[in-house]
Amino acid sequence: MAVQATLLAATPFLYTATSRPMVPLLKIGWNGCFAYSINSSRVASLQPRSITNSNHHEIVHPLGNFPPDIWGDHFITLSFDNSEFESCSRQVEVLKEMVKDMLVASTDDPIENMFLINFLCRLGVSCHFESEIEKQLSHLFITLGEVIDNNKDYDLHTIAIIFQVFRSHDVFNKFKNGDDEALAFTTLHLESSLANQSSPHQAEYIVNALCRPYHKGVPRLEARQYISFYERDESRNDVLLEFAKCDFNWIQMLLQQELSHLCGWWKESDIESRFPYARHRNVEAFFLAVGFYFEPCYARARNIYAKLTIIIGLLDDTYDAYGTYEELQYFTDAMQRLLDTSLETILDVHNEAQQKVSEEGRSYSVSYTKNELKKLVVAYLAQARWVHEGYLPTFDEYLEIALKSSAAIVSVSQGLIGIEEADENAYQWLINSDNKIHKALNIHARLYDDIMTNEDEEKRGLVCGTNSYMKHYGVTRKEAIEAYQERIEDAWKELNEGYLRPTPVPIQIPMRAVNFAHLMDVAFKHDDGFGKPEISLQDYIAKLLIHPLPP
Repeated sequence: MAVQATLLAATPFLYTATSRPMVPLLKIGWNGCFAYSINSSRVASLQPRSITNSNHHEIVHPLGNFPPDIWGDHFITLSFDNSEFESCSRQVEVLKEMVKDMLVASTDDPIENMFLINFLCRLGVSCHFESEIEKQLSHLFITLGEVIDNNKDYDLHTIAIIFQVFRSHDVFNKFKNGDDEALAFTTLHLESSLANQSSPHQAEYIVNALCRPYHKGVPRLEARQYISFYERDESRNDVLLEFAKCDFNWIQMLLQQELSHLCGWWKESDIESRFPYARHRNVEAFFLAVGFYFEPCYARARNIYAKLTIIIGLLDDTYDAYGTYEELQYFTDAMQRLLDTSLETILDVHNEAQQKVSEEGRSYSVSYTKNELKKLVVAYLAQARWVHEGYLPTFDEYLEIALKSSAAIVSVSQGLIGIEEADENAYQWLINSDNKIHKALNIHARLYDDIMTNEDEEKRGLVCGTNSYMKHYGVTRKEAIEAYQERIEDAWKELNEGYLRPTPVPIQIPMRAVNFAHLMDVAFKHDDGFGKPEISLQDYIAKLLIHPLPP
C-alpha cells in the first residue's frame, strides 16, 4: 500500500503510518517541494507546493533560467510518408548489392581497395559491409609493408588514405620534418594549400578539416558533409553517391520516427511541468544518442540512451540550478538507498531498460550503470558543498571531484546498455580508472564543458574549474583556457592510443566511447550546445534529423 508523504522545511524526515523514519528526500519543485508517493517499486513526483522554513522565511532556489526548448511539438507532428520510406528502402537494397560487387572487385588492387573502403566510411555507408571490410582490412594489413615497399613514390594523399584506413602513425615517418608531429605538419600544409586554393569547394573542404578533423567529428554529421563535398568531385562514382544519399535519407526517416516516439513519451510523462527549473532537451538528448550510434540496428539502444541522458540532465540541473544544500543532502541520501533496489523509480526509465536487457541475460549492464549514477550524485553533492561553504578548491581538489561529475563514464555506461557486445568484461574495462580511455573521456567531458559554461556558472555562484586553475597557478582566464585546451589535445592522443587494436574488449565498445568524445567536441568546442542549442547545435540537429539530402 502506497504511503503519501510530504517533506516540509520544518520536517526533516518522512514517516510511514507506523511513524517509522524513512529516507529523507529532497523537497524539489517550482517554488516548493515535491510530494512523493512511495511504494515498494517506484517514487513518482507529484505536484509542487510552496514552502517556508521553520522561521517562515521563503527558501530561495538558485534558478538557472535556461533558454527554453526550441523544438516544441515539431517532431511529434512531423509528417511521415510510408510509401516514400518503402521506396527508399527498396532502392537502398538494390544499390547496396551494386556497391558490394564493387567492393569485391576492388580487392585485385590493394590501393584501389583502400580508397573504396575509405569512401564507404566517409560517406557513412560502411556499416552495410562490416564483415566484408573487416576481412579485407585484415588481409591488407598483413600485406601493407610489402605494398608500400614496392611503391615508395606514393604521394601524400595516398599515404594519408592508408593512414586513415589503418589508423597507423608509422606511415607518416617519411613525411615528418625533424621532430614535427604529424598534426603540426598536416595543419601547416593544409593552411598553405588553403591560401593558394582556387577551387571554392576544395577551400571549403580544407576549412572544415582544419576546424574539425574527421577523426574528431560525429560520424553522421561527417557523412552528410562529405556527401556534399563528394557530389562536387569530378572523379566521383555516381553509384556510390546515389547510394550514400539514399541511405542517409532512409536512415533519417527511421530516426525521425524514433524521435517522434521519444517526444511523445516526453510529453506524456509531463516532464516540463514536473521539472520546470531544468533544461528541457529531449531532442538534443536524442541527437547525442544518434552521435553515439546511428546504425539502424541500434534503435532500442538509442531510445534507452536518450531517456537516460534526459535523466542525467534533470539531475545535473537539480544540483546546479535548483536545490539548496540541505535539500541536496537529503536527495543524495535517498538516491543512494533507492538505487540499491529500484533505479527504475526515476521516471520508470531504468525499469524499462532493465526489462529489455534482462531477456538477454544482461541485467548486469543496468547494475553497473546504477553504481556509476551513485558516484555521479555524490560528486554533484561535493560541488554543492563547495558552493554552500564558499570554498574555492585548488585545481587538484577540483579535478578529483569534477572528473567524476563530468558524467562521462555514466553516460558511456548507459550507452552500452543497448549493445549486445557489452558484456561484464566491457563494463569492468570501462570503469577501470587505469584505462586510458576512461581517463581521457573524463578529461574531455569536464574541460570542454568548463571552457564553455564556466562564465555563466560563475554568475550563478557555482564553483568553476577555470577559477580554480587561475588561483592555483596564478594565471589569467585566457591562460587557463589555453592550458585546458592543451590537456584536451593530450586526451585526444590518449583516446587514439586506447582505441588502437588489439583492444581488450570488442572494438564496438571503445568505438562508442570515442564517439562520446566526438560529441563533446561538437557540443562544446565553440559554445554550450546543450545549454544554448540555438547557437549551433540547432543547425546540426536540423541537418541530421530534419532536412533530407536532395536527389
